[in-house]
Parts: sequence; structure tokens; C-alpha cells
Amino acid sequence: MKRTREKEIGLLLTRTRSRSLSLILALSLSLTLFTDVYSGDRKPTKPTAKDKCPVCGMFVAKYPDFLAEILFKDGSSAFFDGTKDMFKYYLNLKKYQPSKKISDIDSIYVTDYYHLTLIDGVSAYYVLGSDIYGPMGRELIPFEKEADAKEFMKDHQGKSVLRLKEINEKVIKSLD
Repeated sequence: MKRTREKEIGLLLTRTRSRSLSLILALSLSLTLFTDVYSGDRKPTKPTAKDKCPVCGMFVAKYPDFLAEILFKDGSSAFFDGTKDMFKYYLNLKKYQPSKKISDIDSIYVTDYYHLTLIDGVSAYYVLGSDIYGPMGRELIPFEKEADAKEFMKDHQGKSVLRLKEINEKVIKSLD
């Protein structure tokens, strides 16, 4: 009886370890797939005086405080005069860059509103509905730190703090 019980416990431990290992492998694969889309290997570049936003046609170098950039794995990039136009492009890549897919993106950069430095646009916090306007009017205002975004939201009548994966066409249309 005792040996049978020991075998059952041993079998149970083996199954638990196997399930745990399977779960760890599945999570690792999920994280790998997500981070492959935005591996962030490329560093942001400076726009020239001739670089235009592919959405609105404005010269982006005139608006360094709102600059955003998408870098592609093939070495190409797109500059924007604000995050709103960057998201219009990102959410409708087929319209603006038919030869590209989301999986072609290496990195996304946006300008932190308080620090005026380019930050990772994937991990940024975006304030929606504030009283601060960008070059194209109402804008999503990006921050590297959630605490800064929340402070800004209180100070500037923001409606919510969003992450990249929460921003969709409906959110962007609410800004136009």
C-alpha cells in the first residue's frame, strides 16, 4: 500500500513538473513572439529639414517636442509630427505603406512630454483628452513613466492613461 501511494505521489509530481514546464515554454514563446515585433535594435534618428509626416504632409523637424518615429527592420523609417498621426499610420499601415506589415516594425519612438526625449513608444503611457494641443490639434501625450502620465492627467484635464495596445481607430477618431 505504501509503495503504491509513493508511486502515485511520484506520478503526480512528474505531471505537475511537466505542466509547469509546458506553461513556462508557452509563456516564453509568447513573449518572444511579441518582442520580435518590436525588438528595438535600432536607435531613433533625427529627421532632416525635408522629412515630412506621411499622414498630414507637415515637415516634422519643425516640431521636435512632438516628434514620433517608426523604424522598420529593413532600415527605413517614418517620422511624424505627433503621436496621433503616428497611430493613424500604425493602425492603417496598408493605406500609408502598403508594402509593410506590423511585423516589419523594429522600433517605435515618441517624445516624452515632460523630458522632451525620445522614449520607447511600445512601453510608453499615453494621456488621452488633455487640454494640451500638438501641431495637428488634440493629441495623445506620451510619457515614459506612469506616475508622470497620471500627474499630467490631473493637471491638464486628461480623461485616461492608455498603453499602445489599448489605442485603436476609435480612440484616434475621438481626437479629430
